[in-house]
Amino acid sequence: MSTNASAATAKRTPKGTTRGTPKEDADVDARLYQSIFDGVLNHRLTPGTKLPEPELCQLFGVGRAVVRRVLEKLAYDGIVVLRPNKGAVIAEPTPEETREIFEARRSVERMLVELAVQRASAHDIETLRQQLASEHAAMHRFDQPSWATLASGFHMRIAALAGNSILQNYLKELVSRCSLIVGVYETPGNAPCEHAEHAAIVDCLEARDAAGAMALMEAHLRHIEERIEITRMRGEKSLGQLLGLVGHAVPIQGR
Repeated sequence: MSTNASAATAKRTPKGTTRGTPKEDADVDARLYQSIFDGVLNHRLTPGTKLPEPELCQLFGVGRAVVRRVLEKLAYDGIVVLRPNKGAVIAEPTPEETREIFEARRSVERMLVELAVQRASAHDIETLRQQLASEHAAMHRFDQPSWATLASGFHMRIAALAGNSILQNYLKELVSRCSLIVGVYETPGNAPCEHAEHAAIVDCLEARDAAGAMALMEAHLRHIEERIEITRMRGEKSLGQLLGLVGHAVPIQGR
């Protein structure tokens, strides 16, 4: 490469970053996307949280082109809102969107649990029971972040057992958007899912009771929706803390 070409490349590459292969670039995109996605799923990133491009570039050691590409994908998935000349923020669902999202989720999860009844093996059922044990432990040590992760993971695990990747991907988006709704509307400290209801669904899976599993899943999701209230909980935290990359701060209510 000539001296001029090397200089041009260096000029285009942000300080502190390197240009990788297409696979490496895809891995960086996935890491940034998953960090924000997990922040939403675990209720660290609440609706309205700003996602400044310069700070994301610094936190992940990437250029603005990467950050913008990932933010556009998150916006397409309904997780982020891109505001002209104001930057990106975590999406804030309206009451009408809340109704539509839960309606869609009930439909998708009824189909998934019906398929899981047909396809889950005895080993799969045992794995679900282990998941329930972890949920129970997190609940009793008042570990809300772990509880939120396990509760969402329970639904995604059933989706995986259904053996339909299209429906599984639909559910992944719906679960993340439901996490946004919980971040906006549910009273702080409430568990997003009821452990006993999860256990009853697993009992139906083990008994190969499709009708029972579908009815329980429907009721379970309706209970989650019914607990939604118009309350807020904001935290005085840096973006790095909200993404789980650095230490913690004490949340402040009423902001």
